[in-house]
Amino acid sequence: MRKIIKYILIDILKNKTLLGYTFLLLGISLTVLQLEDSTQKGLLTLLNLALYLVPLVTLTFSTTYIYNSAEFIEVLVSQPNQRNTIWIGLFWGLSLSFSISFFLGIGIPVLFFIPFYLGILFIGIGLSLCFVFVSLAMVVSVYTKDKAKGLGWSLLVWMGMSILFDGLLLFLTYQLSEYPIEKYMVGFVMLNPIDLARIAIILKLDISAILGYSGALFQSYFGSTFGIALSGISLLIWIILPLTLSIRKFRTKDL
Repeated sequence: MRKIIKYILIDILKNKTLLGYTFLLLGISLTVLQLEDSTQKGLLTLLNLALYLVPLVTLTFSTTYIYNSAEFIEVLVSQPNQRNTIWIGLFWGLSLSFSISFFLGIGIPVLFFIPFYLGILFIGIGLSLCFVFVSLAMVVSVYTKDKAKGLGWSLLVWMGMSILFDGLLLFLTYQLSEYPIEKYMVGFVMLNPIDLARIAIILKLDISAILGYSGALFQSYFGSTFGIALSGISLLIWIILPLTLSIRKFRTKDL
């Protein structure tokens, strides 16, 4: 598995698109953190970048890379390698590549400009999102043979989680406002890793004015510390569950 991870890591880190993406993140991070007079404002601006741009690039790039690596995967399968080993190696290679890119582009500036604990939490959440969306990309790729359809599904997943989910949450809240649905809404929020990441950071910032409906629910039910821990555990499940589903499919897939 180490050789597979090493090969994929080197291959992706040499990719010009990923290099450009890393420098873009670095440029935006330095600009935002130097221009903002408050670290909270700077962190909130970077949070939006981490919640929208990072999942989009991670999901679409990983999906494309897996489709473009079809011949390489076939060669690996024809060798005496277990399919589980190949697929998990691919997952780690992609996840580590995007984690390195995120750390260089956003993590290092955050460590310089943001208080230590908050900076570490922000970096941890950002890295978790990289792993979550690589895991989702692997599910999409293994269940959809056609590359164009796979990319379409990836964009749909991103749009659903980053844009449509909050609208659906507000719609349900409004329509069911006469019923005691708060605890069900807490469970519903866990269906979206982007919301979980946002809640974990905003709970720590303790700025109730922008908690939003889902954040306010988390704070009222669990408090800040337990809410952050619960968000972290839920993000871990979001990594493991799609990866497990994709491994089960890849074991029996006809390449």
